[in-house]
Amino acid sequence: MTTTYGTGSRILVTGGAGLVGSHLVDAFLERGCDVTAVDNFSTGSRENLTEHPNLTLVEADVTEGLPVGDAPFDAVLHFACPASPVDFATLPVEILRVDSVGTLHALDRALADGARFLMASTSEVYGDPLVHPQPESYWGNVNPIGIRSCYDEAKRFSEAAVAAYHRHKGLDAAIVRIFNTYGPRNRPDDGRFVPTFITQALAGEPLTVHGDGSQTRSLCYVDDLVRGLIMLLESGEYGPINLGTEYELTIRETAELVIRLTGSSSKIEYTDRPSDDPERRRPDLTLARELLGYEPQIHYEAGLKATIDYFAERVKRDQGASELTAA
Repeated sequence: MTTTYGTGSRILVTGGAGLVGSHLVDAFLERGCDVTAVDNFSTGSRENLTEHPNLTLVEADVTEGLPVGDAPFDAVLHFACPASPVDFATLPVEILRVDSVGTLHALDRALADGARFLMASTSEVYGDPLVHPQPESYWGNVNPIGIRSCYDEAKRFSEAAVAAYHRHKGLDAAIVRIFNTYGPRNRPDDGRFVPTFITQALAGEPLTVHGDGSQTRSLCYVDDLVRGLIMLLESGEYGPINLGTEYELTIRETAELVIRLTGSSSKIEYTDRPSDDPERRRPDLTLARELLGYEPQIHYEAGLKATIDYFAERVKRDQGASELTAA
């Protein structure tokens, strides 16, 4: 596939200090792009981004508008949004605003600049699916007033907004539905099960598994996702298109694997299952394969090892900093 967004291309990434956003920023910088990352750091971290002559970091809330640049952007990627179960309970209004008002601001910027627009949607639009695996044609089974609805329905609104701008304003746009993604730069305390299990295992604490742990997820390492995102951006396809992997594991199996890979003495502790927790989740990747040539490359065990190494190094660094402060 021809590289459309390379040296000299101007790229805007909202949520650029988050897990996926920061890895996208790195990928575009490696291509020689000029990148502007926008983040209000409500859940993103400055540590996720390193100084680079082609990177402009703007601290701003996309719900208040986007920064005016000296030149138009070639692509606008909207990845700003708190996206963890903890956030659903503590930042529901912020989530609704960023994926409504924030999305409209991002769409307007892309339209004004004549830029290609990529919207980060989610497997959460399928809710607790009654169809398995989930194809893009499935409309979902979402509780519109449940604890997860702030995120599920906000993303559904964002998809509708992108569709309206694409159909009625001629915006060159794409929608990606992202399945469970993990990797270095995951927030340790964000409530998602992979970083939670790793943090608990490294501390020798019990791994808290919701319910009996039989519910499944398909784990996608962040490098696989970023590669697919850039393929979608450069393809000219509209979507929506699922991106993720088909490595379907139960939550209990994942906990057991993390214990083994960390060499931890931790045990599994079963807790109450949260409301509207999906039973099974795995993407149908037919469209991604046919339209993008996408194929996941990183096995979940290799990805988990890399993520564990990142968290272990972080623990070591934090302990060193504490010792220096105490001294």
